[in-house]
Amino acid sequence: MPRDIITLECTEARPAGMPPSRYVTTRNKKSPNTPGRLEKVKFNPFMRKRTLHREVR
Repeated sequence: MPRDIITLECTEARPAGMPPSRYVTTRNKKSPNTPGRLEKVKFNPFMRKRTLHREVR
């Protein structure tokens, strides 16, 4: 199976003292375009705005 299931966690919530939002998604394991950790801008319902979410391992 060439796709991995990953979890994205908000990077701005913990320093602000709020619970981090998490999203579950997949990524292509063999893609040369994403060699490091995946980062996406997603909506954080606790902060009520779009924030940067980074892959957690």
